[in-house]
Amino acid sequence: MGGIRYLHSAPRYYGEVAALLFAVPALAVLSLWVMIDEEIILRIILSEYFPDFEDGSHPRVEWLISQIQILAQTDQVVEFENLAVLQAAAARYNYLVDLSSTLRNASVFVIGASLSLVFVARISEKLRARPIAESIVQILLLICSLIAIFTTVGIVLSVLFETIQFFRLVPITEFLFGLEWSPQISIREDQVGSSGLFGSVPLFTGTILVAGVAMTVAVPVGLLSAIYLAEYASKKVRNFTKPALEILAGIPTVVYGFFATLVVAPYLREFGGMLGLDVAHESGLAAGVVMGIMIIPFVSSLSDDVITALPNSIREASLACGATQSETIRKVVIPAALPGIIGALLLAVSRAIGETMIVLMAAGLAARLTANPLESVTTVTVQIVTLLVGDQEFDNPKTLAAFALGLTLFVSTLLLNVTALYIVRKYSEQYE
Repeated sequence: MGGIRYLHSAPRYYGEVAALLFAVPALAVLSLWVMIDEEIILRIILSEYFPDFEDGSHPRVEWLISQIQILAQTDQVVEFENLAVLQAAAARYNYLVDLSSTLRNASVFVIGASLSLVFVARISEKLRARPIAESIVQILLLICSLIAIFTTVGIVLSVLFETIQFFRLVPITEFLFGLEWSPQISIREDQVGSSGLFGSVPLFTGTILVAGVAMTVAVPVGLLSAIYLAEYASKKVRNFTKPALEILAGIPTVVYGFFATLVVAPYLREFGGMLGLDVAHESGLAAGVVMGIMIIPFVSSLSDDVITALPNSIREASLACGATQSETIRKVVIPAALPGIIGALLLAVSRAIGETMIVLMAAGLAARLTANPLESVTTVTVQIVTLLVGDQEFDNPKTLAAFALGLTLFVSTLLLNVTALYIVRKYSEQYE
């Protein structure tokens, strides 16, 4: 070779290609190995020690596998009719796991190093390293994009499949228009409510009620604070106030739940008693107020960013025409920033609809069809969590109802996004 000055590409591109040819195949082999090695090891164990369980159809195969893994990892004595065989299977399991780990590490290194060394050996003046490096990176980006897309599709299809199973057991009209929610399935047919009640209207009513209270708190406070920070506050005040306001977004929701339960709910109950109102200890009002405080940073920070991003020329033009600063904000700045503000409000609504912990701790679990925020209510997300807690049977309407709720909430949020997108495009065309 005639030296690096004769190479087609900069030296760093040759190093990048060599590193990519080592890392990408190694990661691919590692990922594939991790996905299949456990299944292969368990099949070997079952075929050698428990041939009756080998096909995986035996009703106790999952229990047997768990016992083998417990004994292999903890040496804990388990109850089994033939403990010696189980101990031998656990020892064999440990041996195969160690062997698989060794072979995996060796394979990953050999494959990556081999490809990398082959490329290094072929470096010459004619080798175009930069296009190769860029092509590999583009392929990786495409794979990452496809993974994200297929993951989303997989989530939707999995929820859709379970929802179809649910609607085979419960009529869709009962779910969408039913006014009572009591998904408890009794063990005996003579027990009360053995068939369950799956009307989702009270859940979505509670969700809309709590989210409405939250937006009533968050929108005016967040939007007005954004206008102040963007248009009135000095740089010193802004540099202090905006980070302090955004700290609210970093507080865990369980802390907000404690605050709602221990501070806000008792205060609202006492204040309501002074006014002659009967406020429940767990109420939609308490949950909504605290949730509104939680999402203030979403409205304020995003709206502030949108307003400050507007060109100063529109403000200067308005002021030059004789408008005051408040008139400029009301009649020029806010209309021009409206698409971005709507996007901020949409994000806040989505955050409010998807919140679980605050509602669970402050609003309760009562599925009550009411528009009174002073009463105890529940939301869709809280019921999804409740239904999926503990041991689950996925042929039971009680468990499958969680997937139906999730899909319905997904569709509702999608329609909300489409509506907001239409509004944003309409106003964007007007002010572009």
